[in-house]
Amino acid sequence: SCPGLDNGYLEYSEHAVYMVDFPSLFCMHVYVRPEIITSFYGNMADVGKTPVARNEKASSEFGYVGIDAILEQMRRKAMKQGFEFNIMVVGQSGLGKSTLTNTLFKSKVSRRSVMTTEEERIPKTIEIKSISHVIEEKGVRMKLTVIDTPGFGDQINNENCWQPIMKFINAQYEQYLQEEINIDRKKRISDSRVHCCIYFIPPTGHCLRPIDIEFMRHLSKVVNIVPVISKADTLTLEERDFFKQKIREDLRANEIDIYPQKEFDEDAEDRMINEKIRAMIPFAVVGSDQEYQVNGKRLLGRKTRWGTVEVENTTHCEFAYLRDLLIRTHMQNIKDITSSIYYEMYRVRRLNENNTKPNGQPAIHANGVPEHEVLSHEM
Repeated sequence: SCPGLDNGYLEYSEHAVYMVDFPSLFCMHVYVRPEIITSFYGNMADVGKTPVARNEKASSEFGYVGIDAILEQMRRKAMKQGFEFNIMVVGQSGLGKSTLTNTLFKSKVSRRSVMTTEEERIPKTIEIKSISHVIEEKGVRMKLTVIDTPGFGDQINNENCWQPIMKFINAQYEQYLQEEINIDRKKRISDSRVHCCIYFIPPTGHCLRPIDIEFMRHLSKVVNIVPVISKADTLTLEERDFFKQKIREDLRANEIDIYPQKEFDEDAEDRMINEKIRAMIPFAVVGSDQEYQVNGKRLLGRKTRWGTVEVENTTHCEFAYLRDLLIRTHMQNIKDITSSIYYEMYRVRRLNENNTKPNGQPAIHANGVPEHEVLSHEM
């Protein structure tokens, strides 16, 4: 129909619009530019389609809604809040844990940079030491917490040496849980949960030791584990490849799931990327916070009599792949798995323990109310 006409219609050709009124057979020829016709009615090839189809197409072409602006809003909010990342390093003394951590974040974040010589003595038992730093790069702030475990594997009897570390990880989950179920909980809960554990394997060139298997078998159930072969420059390329293959076989034989776990691949694209990573694990790495002149460039490396091992050169070691995994490509995924899988498993178990006594009766809170009602109210 045509506005202003009792019983009329519009027709249009390539260059004009015709207004026709049936009762009076009035016909008016109006020249309109083709681009205006196209923008109003859609493409000329759409003539004959239902008005609904034309209107739907027109609505998508007429205006910009701006839904994609949500990404910029999320970016600004994240930039204001900053990020948190908690990483644990586990391995025997002398494997280069502190050096590798400093190399990863290009900062003095290891305990060696802030502790005295006397405090550097190997402890008689496993100690857990946490150091936090705020690292800023291109306006992005990240609170990095490095948890070191001096004393692990250094004793004559290392039976159950993984238990203090397991206890520490669960204690962080418990701390977060108590903050979460608090009635007057904070708007933003500080996250002290261990997101990733880098396990250092000595470069023996043979296979995993019983202590390595025992540790990763237990800890892989509560935290993301990324195994690395430390000081890989002590192995030849052939020895390194053989050692990596033996480690992968030991991991499969003992059903040890290391990050990235197959069951957490979200889609085909993730599966393809993660399969490449799993084929490289354990990463054969070399750490160094010393720079040397190589071909006119200042590079991080380890100087030897026969040359310089370049830390970030993928033909020398796999440090760059480890850094990309932990920081540039999978950091958020590591944190998501910690929160949605490992912490959630701990949370469900603890709430079930609190809701039921060993005899099957509901636990009674200190105020006389059944514990499950208190927790439900707090949640």
